[in-house]
Amino acid sequence: MSQEFLVRMQGRFSGMLRWSDLDALWAVVRAQPQGWYVSLVGTPPPTQTASTETLLAFLDEVDALLRSDHDCNYCGIVFADDAQQPTLIKIHDPHNVGGCGSGPVPPRWILSRMPPALVEDHAPLPGNRKRWWQKLFAA
Repeated sequence: MSQEFLVRMQGRFSGMLRWSDLDALWAVVRAQPQGWYVSLVGTPPPTQTASTETLLAFLDEVDALLRSDHDCNYCGIVFADDAQQPTLIKIHDPHNVGGCGSGPVPPRWILSRMPPALVEDHAPLPGNRKRWWQKLFAA
């Protein structure tokens, strides 16, 4: 199963270019909040899906973080395998999106309907992101 997850991570994704696209994606996830895994890339993946309360809190917090830290009039850092019926969502950190010639940068967070595998990230996790995650998930 983990190999299938990693293959799907390399598949085709659509970017949420406008903030309204992201709002629509979040609305779809909120409408069916059960059965989502929430992962922090570079750490051991969860073995259980998030509770509805945890998922909704994560969506609120990550949305606020993206909008405050990605000070642009467009989104462009969240990608879904299917915007209308997502099963895999990659959320990039506004402070670690890479640049020209830097190669592919893994997302910071992943929402998945299938059990996730470990996605390697060799960049150090900034302390503020680690504290944010620990506060949210009381890890």
